Amino acid sequence: MKLVIVTGLSGAGRTRALRCLEDMNWYCVDNMPPILISKFTEMCIQSQGKLSKVAMVVDVRSGDAFSKIGEEIEALKQMDCNYEILFLDATDEVIISRYKETRRMHPMSPMGRTLDGIAKEREILKDIKSHATHIVDTSKLTPQQLKKCMRDLFFEENETTGITIDILSFGFKYGIPLDSDLVFDVRFLPNPFYVTRLKPLTGFDREVEDYIMQYDQSNVFCNKLIDMVRFLMPYYVEEGKGNLVISIGCTGGRHRSVTIARILNNALENEFICHINHRDINKR
Repeated sequence: MKLVIVTGLSGAGRTRALRCLEDMNWYCVDNMPPILISKFTEMCIQSQGKLSKVAMVVDVRSGDAFSKIGEEIEALKQMDCNYEILFLDATDEVIISRYKETRRMHPMSPMGRTLDGIAKEREILKDIKSHATHIVDTSKLTPQQLKKCMRDLFFEENETTGITIDILSFGFKYGIPLDSDLVFDVRFLPNPFYVTRLKPLTGFDREVEDYIMQYDQSNVFCNKLIDMVRFLMPYYVEEGKGNLVISIGCTGGRHRSVTIARILNNALENEFICHINHRDINKR
């Protein structure tokens, strides 16, 4: 089991970092009481792999109980747990600016100046910061840059890209899917609908696929489409996109769009997490 303890200054991006880890399929817990760290970790270890990557935010919101975090980390060492501590930091100026934007009170100075609260929090976190595995200053990071930082720190090479591709075939006569990111119109391809023996079939039938793919424009389009998606994916990942919906439409959503969607899925499924759905295949 892998464990990441996320801590650091209020306003430095702990919650956003936790969401980034959640998008990378980590099991995430916010505001974990320090006294429960070792007990919860033990429970995760006993889950027999169901909770293999766990991240938890532990911070000064727990009040006096935060002083127990040193004892809990020592307990993790005794358990021979594979843990890391991620400490998020930022300059006083940036934290003050962020609190002014949100109009929230600092947890360490609910009735006073934000600057005083930051000073108190820095003092309390001084020891845990000295034991941190990673210290990330978020002062100049955009949300996308923070997400990339989380991927660089905690994404393993043998894992999938972390982005999922939903490939959706549809019929234009029933409307374009609202959640589409990329829409491709394949109504320019020869239509099996007008071939009597193929009309009752769908893009799942080999005869329909053979009919469509016998034409040069079909093969050229598929090759260019696959190359383009492969070209785009690293840039979507870099921008922190978690899901891409590629919609492929023909007139009725039964023949051409289904065939091309299946060819695209077959080409990409070993490189990315792909899901395929044929919205209108059963409509007549």
